[in-house]
Amino acid sequence: MCQIFAGQHPERYETVTRRLRLNGQSTSIRLERAFWHILDDIAAREGVSTPAFISRLHAEVLELHGEARNFTSLLRCACTIHLGEEQHFAPAIAAE
Repeated sequence: MCQIFAGQHPERYETVTRRLRLNGQSTSIRLERAFWHILDDIAAREGVSTPAFISRLHAEVLELHGEARNFTSLLRCACTIHLGEEQHFAPAIAAE
């Protein structure tokens, strides 16, 4: 079983830094390549660029919580939520 996880290509978990603007300020976010692929997919489904999606998410977090503590962790968790929703809806789509 561990080969499924340990045997993955190192490129998948290589960290990638992207620069973007959040609330008008230039910043950088470092995530594993796999998470960037998921965020790119979410943004495409929303019809916006990845930086625009992340900026909107950041603004919503600020509105709800007043601060965005550990925003990169929030992004990773958002990715897992997205993957869980895909799994949940996949059987229904396949049945149609």
